[in-house]
Amino acid sequence: MYRIATRFGLCTLLPDGFTHLAQLKKPKPRAGSTHGLFLFSRTPEARSMSDLQHTPLHAAHLALNARMVDFGGWDMPVNYGSQIDEHHAVRTDAGMFDVSHMRVVDFTGDKAREFFKYAIANNVDKLTVPGKALYSCLLNPEGGVIDDLIVYYFADDNYRVVVNAGTAEKDIAWFGHLNAEGGFGLTISPRRDFAIVAVQGPNAREKVWQVLPETRDTTAELKPFNAVQFPASSFGDVMLARTGYTGEDGFEIVVPATQVEVFWNALIAQGVKPAGLGARDTLRLEAGMNLYGQDMDDTVSPLDAGLAWTVDLSDTNRAFVGRAALEANGSKARFVGLILQKENGRAGGVLRAHQKVVTADGEGEITSGTFSPSMQESIAFARVPASVKPGDKVHVVIRDKQLPASVVKLPFVRNGKVLAAL
Repeated sequence: MYRIATRFGLCTLLPDGFTHLAQLKKPKPRAGSTHGLFLFSRTPEARSMSDLQHTPLHAAHLALNARMVDFGGWDMPVNYGSQIDEHHAVRTDAGMFDVSHMRVVDFTGDKAREFFKYAIANNVDKLTVPGKALYSCLLNPEGGVIDDLIVYYFADDNYRVVVNAGTAEKDIAWFGHLNAEGGFGLTISPRRDFAIVAVQGPNAREKVWQVLPETRDTTAELKPFNAVQFPASSFGDVMLARTGYTGEDGFEIVVPATQVEVFWNALIAQGVKPAGLGARDTLRLEAGMNLYGQDMDDTVSPLDAGLAWTVDLSDTNRAFVGRAALEANGSKARFVGLILQKENGRAGGVLRAHQKVVTADGEGEITSGTFSPSMQESIAFARVPASVKPGDKVHVVIRDKQLPASVVKLPFVRNGKVLAAL
């Protein structure tokens, strides 16, 4: 039995998944990121179930007896019985996630490329082939991360962006402000008519092709971080993208909301296992993938969140929003992985967010932590002094005890293989 930390408390992790949520403290509610597990709210302050938003797959989740939770204002499945089974299904076969609470936003106009060169930290000049995707941060003028998002290029006047649900309204408002301020003249269209299903795992693509056979020839050689649109597929206007969040192969599929439940059930018939937010969080953490609102937010620079690789400073003439602040402030911390060391074959606790990290050169803090089902170890991300490097030993304060942990290079697990070790 292991105790797993969520934002609002500890869950007891047994072979059949999360069994209860124990209240530890009552922080102010924060909007949940949709790229992973951030907000499970069962507190007295929680919204009533009638206040929660539903994805187009809500009825399908209830039909599968999913355990539903308040996830940043959305009624979402945390698991369908066994979080551990769902995690391993993605690592060894194929699992799928309803990520329809994420928002698809289309941008059209002659100055679209010029707009994105200004609006985001990565450089869309890298996008020259239709369907190519780019991961980037959307920054404020102070260099803080408003959101992390994916930009898809289809033509110089046609881009698609997928943003986090918890920040969607803020993102769209900020994009609108930049559009008006710069006189770019773009049409910005939030697409509430679309749903998104992420199918992940070594057999994921093959099982998607069984449901969408007309997409096989076009996507069989599709490289990661590319997408293809199929306006007239058997499920209507569909987009397949190789831009997952688990460290495994697969597709993220944008489907008309009116067709997504039929599509979901067709995937189940092909042996794809539904998976909830619990497995999504352990998978993304093993894969070294950041979670907005936990590993970074609008007060944190991407340079201090392990996201320097998403910031392109090579074009000295590109004055994107936040650039001046990034160049003035630089990086002040290092973002690393931690593995809690065991004594007599047992760990003395579980790494979780906000625990203090004690190093020879000062203190740091864990931003995300969990028990890794793939590694059978307690793992975490931490922001630590810049001098700390992989191979170093640090201590984490757990229940007033300083427990030893090893600093490792991220990711922990990719494509079913453990990469980080003590």
